[in-house]
Amino acid sequence: MNILRSSACLAMAFMLCGCNPLMKASFDTLKASAVGPDSLELTQAQVDAVPFPQIKVTTSSSEGVMAMIRQRGDLQFWVASGKQVLLMRDGLIVRSVGLGINLDGTRWEGESPFKRGLHRLPDGYSSTRWIDLYDGYRVGIAVSSRFTQEGIEDVKVMDKTYALLRVDERIDAPQIDFHAVNRYWVRPQDGFVIQSEQHLTPQISLKFIQLRSQQGAIH
Repeated sequence: MNILRSSACLAMAFMLCGCNPLMKASFDTLKASAVGPDSLELTQAQVDAVPFPQIKVTTSSSEGVMAMIRQRGDLQFWVASGKQVLLMRDGLIVRSVGLGINLDGTRWEGESPFKRGLHRLPDGYSSTRWIDLYDGYRVGIAVSSRFTQEGIEDVKVMDKTYALLRVDERIDAPQIDFHAVNRYWVRPQDGFVIQSEQHLTPQISLKFIQLRSQQGAIH
């Protein structure tokens, strides 16, 4: 039943992306920059003109803007004009569509540390999650995590600079020889993830930065 519901939501995301003129015009930047990793220049006026939460996403070959067009509980659906989709919970990408060898699902052992809040985790906190990969339909791959707080760093969002807490997550999935470090920059007061660098699969990594939240401009 959960699979059917997720598939229905993804179908709706694709439909909305294709037929909404405002969204289609807003995300042409991802198509335009898909030929290479050229930096995408945005203005605050451009961001403010689109009435959806927005993130700027950077991969090894492209940079563009995605918008959150739907939320079901704590699950957010972020879509780009090329019909790439990211599903996110509490700042962690839990599924991807249209990026190649995709992350097909994520499940936690117990409570997700992202729901608890990365700013609340003690140094060295460890947890386990299971991921599914679309490549070969590999299901239930165990990923071990260890979190460390790396201190306060300045992060620039558009024309403003914020003092954010950086939390590193060292991930280890020996079953598929997958080892990497994810990084998250969060507001110290509430743990909201403003910027992150995430390895979704051994083949896919990306960086995203929040441009506009559900409450409007990032503060």
